[in-house]
Amino acid sequence: MTTRPSPTGPGRGDFVRTVTAAGRTLRVAVRPGTDPSVPPLLLMNGIGASLEVLEPFVEALDERRSVIRFDVPGVGGSPRPVVPYNLSTFSPVVAGMLNRLGFDGEVDVLGLSWGGGLAQHFAVQHRRRCRRLVLVATGTGTLMVPANPRVLSRMLTPRRHRDPEYARQIAGDIYGGTVRTDPERAARALHAATRLGPRRGYYYQLAASAGWSSLPFLKLIRQPTLLVAGDDDPIIPVINARVMARLIPHARLHLYQGGHIALITEAAELAPVIEEFLDA
Repeated sequence: MTTRPSPTGPGRGDFVRTVTAAGRTLRVAVRPGTDPSVPPLLLMNGIGASLEVLEPFVEALDERRSVIRFDVPGVGGSPRPVVPYNLSTFSPVVAGMLNRLGFDGEVDVLGLSWGGGLAQHFAVQHRRRCRRLVLVATGTGTLMVPANPRVLSRMLTPRRHRDPEYARQIAGDIYGGTVRTDPERAARALHAATRLGPRRGYYYQLAASAGWSSLPFLKLIRQPTLLVAGDDDPIIPVINARVMARLIPHARLHLYQGGHIALITEAAELAPVIEEFLDA
């Protein structure tokens, strides 16, 4: 494992590391918290998004909380996977990563979009490691109320992560919320203008969740769970969060006015809601 402080990015005070666990090598960023009594927060990102994309949310969190984020194989700074993976086989990799980082106790887990699927698996497969669970703009996979086919077709390519002009063109249609009137927000949020987005890694992520559904095991998620969903999310219609809130035993639902990536574009509004839940 290699470690280097990163005073300019991903965030001031973060330590960027390369960690190998269960045969997978991941780029990881850790923001050390000021209060060791507060459980660390593990972030699981959306499809094709590098850990930098979550920086606005990390900056909005209280500094007493340690925050861990990572790039999945083939995305951001993580090397491409040699062999494919799926959500159930990647969850142990994340647990191994935590061990290598020295976080061998409980953590709180937040999953955004695709990362919400991984977070659901982690909560069930590693229930003793997951204290509380936050699922943001996510669903149950193939067995859910789907997005409009036009939205789904645009999710089949990583082009929005690589082409800022394309990101601006489609932002309102696929992300909804405030980016409908300010599509530049989406281009900035995806870092499309400052980094080369994923290609093969994106398709590995798509394949990892192909045919997957958490619907049969939602009742096995026993952790206190906060579902955070927007009322204008074209990718994950809000009805899915309502269904999940009924099926997860200890779940509560927070609805906000906004779209799919509000955790990033309106981080200052959602971070206090999430921290209040984590501190309860």
